[in-house]
Amino acid sequence: MRNSLLATGINGLVGSKFKNDFSDSYQFDSLDISDPQNRVDITDINQVMAAFEASKARYVLHLAAYTDVTGAWNQRGDKNGLAYKVNVTGTQNIVSACREHNVHLIHISTAYVFDGTKETLYTENDTVHPIEWYGETKALAEEVVTNSAIDWTILRIDQPFRSDSFPRQDIAHRIISGLETATLYPQFTNHFFGPTFIDDFAKVIDWVIRTKTTGLFNASSGEKWSDFAFAQAVAKQIGSTTSIKPGNLDEYLKTLDRPYQKNTAMDTSKLQSKLDFSLRDIASALSEVTSN
Repeated sequence: MRNSLLATGINGLVGSKFKNDFSDSYQFDSLDISDPQNRVDITDINQVMAAFEASKARYVLHLAAYTDVTGAWNQRGDKNGLAYKVNVTGTQNIVSACREHNVHLIHISTAYVFDGTKETLYTENDTVHPIEWYGETKALAEEVVTNSAIDWTILRIDQPFRSDSFPRQDIAHRIISGLETATLYPQFTNHFFGPTFIDDFAKVIDWVIRTKTTGLFNASSGEKWSDFAFAQAVAKQIGSTTSIKPGNLDEYLKTLDRPYQKNTAMDTSKLQSKLDFSLRDIASALSEVTSN
């Protein structure tokens, strides 16, 4: 018998992979504004409460977020803007419903809560210090969760990619597309991130539910990659001989009107010390990525 699981954003890049891989384990009660049969706007507290009331789920997976960083920057300071309403107000409503119905919240967050100035991997003990509006709204959402009197788990990810393709291309498939069409833009040699393999992250979500684990965890790969090195690894995997041009973040920043983190790679040793399975390294993960 499948367990009921409430979920926001379940049809997105990350959520749809989890839903597909664990369809035998969970019955998904979707909280999705685009669901034609059961439309739920998470920024509307009444709709959220009604959805929780109708579900038997003891867990809610909160993936929905406004993730357009540039779009969010254009809304900075606007609490009536979509970025704030989805990321903060939506989370407040989910937390309120969790408290009312005794539901455990699994909240998906981001490495963008950090300022990106640290040269080494960010840990859960590092101070949150967002430098742009998307990161700030996600940091505020984390604060809403951690200050609540509910059972919660926060999982931070960075630049997620999956083995199969998806209508909204992830970082690996964008690179593949650029290589195949010889349109790949220059890749920064001095910008670093910690890619998240969604296929493994889906297992992390299931692990949280299976083990009833609570707390804050960095949940990316635990590795630090430059854009250039990652693109080279993707090219090697697909056997591409297309030239990859190096780019310079410092030069790019001179043309940009918003802040840009230089490093969002995270240490995942806390998570990996508790998991009952092993996360694949990025090189192994890329070997599973298909171009179509």
